[in-house]
Amino acid sequence: MINNDVLRSIRYALDISEPKTVEIIKLGGQDIDRPELALLLKKEDEEGYAECSSIIMRAFLNGLITYKRGESDAKPDQDKKPDAPLHNNDILKKLRIAFELKEDDLHEIMELAEFSISRPEISALFRKEGHKNYRKCGDQVLRNFLKGLTIRLRGV
Repeated sequence: MINNDVLRSIRYALDISEPKTVEIIKLGGQDIDRPELALLLKKEDEEGYAECSSIIMRAFLNGLITYKRGESDAKPDQDKKPDAPLHNNDILKKLRIAFELKEDDLHEIMELAEFSISRPEISALFRKEGHKNYRKCGDQVLRNFLKGLTIRLRGV
């Protein structure tokens, strides 16, 4: 899924403003200003659209964890691959951490989006890549998770 879509979806679900989004990204260790963020929030077909890099997306998700849960005792260099591409599984894992979601919560969120997925399929999304039960998180799964999360948080 495109990082810009994920960023817009989470902002909408949490109903957070641009200044708050800038603050969250800064909590994640990246400097960004409002005009730069505004370009990331544009749709692909809009003039001035800028692609949200994995670095910015990772900073937003890490900052979201800090914003929602508070400062962690982890080492600052805990994110081993800050430049590595961010996959849907990584995004899902970080959102699970940020919102302190258990397996039942994840299943409920998927049901809110009217997306059928079994509990073993959900747990396979959180396995380490290379594990025999690992399953790659597709765009449809992440999109429906974000939709369900929005319904849960905003009642929409």
